[in-house]
Amino acid sequence: MPELPEVESLTEFLRDRAVGHTVVGVDVVGFQALKTFDPPVSALGGLEITGVSRHGKFLDLDCDGLHLVIHLARAGWLRWKEDLSGAKPVRPGKGPLAVRVRLSPNELGLAPGFELTEAGTQKRLAVYVVKDPADVPGVAALGPDPLVPEFTVAKLQEILGGNRTQIKGLLRDQKVIAGIGNAYSDEVLHAAKMSPFKIAASLTPEQVADLHEAIVTTLRDAVERAHGLAAKDLKAEKKSGLRVHNRAGQPCDVCGDTIREVSFADSSLQYCPTCQTGGKPLADRRMSKLLK
Repeated sequence: MPELPEVESLTEFLRDRAVGHTVVGVDVVGFQALKTFDPPVSALGGLEITGVSRHGKFLDLDCDGLHLVIHLARAGWLRWKEDLSGAKPVRPGKGPLAVRVRLSPNELGLAPGFELTEAGTQKRLAVYVVKDPADVPGVAALGPDPLVPEFTVAKLQEILGGNRTQIKGLLRDQKVIAGIGNAYSDEVLHAAKMSPFKIAASLTPEQVADLHEAIVTTLRDAVERAHGLAAKDLKAEKKSGLRVHNRAGQPCDVCGDTIREVSFADSSLQYCPTCQTGGKPLADRRMSKLLK
């Protein structure tokens, strides 16, 4: 799933390549992806892309005041095309293509654009055409962005105070903190040397400060690694930079212990027992507790 660092890099990528182009057309193949009908998606035709920004894990293309907002969900991705002039007409089907955005030709006569694709059978990729990004419910409900100056240790303490949620789930909650998903919550907790099942309200002031440092540093480092990469290279970069997520059975780069996994119905987490849980493995079942 693309998370804050990858979406930030996609934002930068589109800002460099799409801004200044006029939208020639938007072809919707996966009709379930389009979540709005007024304004219609056809209203984007003829509008110039004047800016690209990010809201948590949402991409926002400003088209002369009308916004094309994209959430790539778990299995979605954006594929940039340098020239779509010879592309075959899109037809609804069972393939991964959900949306194609065609842009005006550049000085070389090439007609660039991008495609939104989604793998798997669970179609969760979402596209909105709105007058204000806040009209998208998921954007309106976002918590603070962890990379803005206002996200201070004091702000994090305010978020955690009195919250009886396990810290892993809290970090993934977009209404609490925007942009962190399953992968980077694993990475943050490893950097903070904290159990994923620690209760948020139980953190000491020192642990809150450590967690804040881990959040900001982990995300900024990932953004920096992704800086300047083409969209097609971001997935590989994300995978190569992860220390614990999706590395169950491999040695921890910090202490050498074996990275363990806890599996749930539709997701899993990875952690290092030595770094995070005092050397004790977590039971691999829902609502895990430390093994006695």
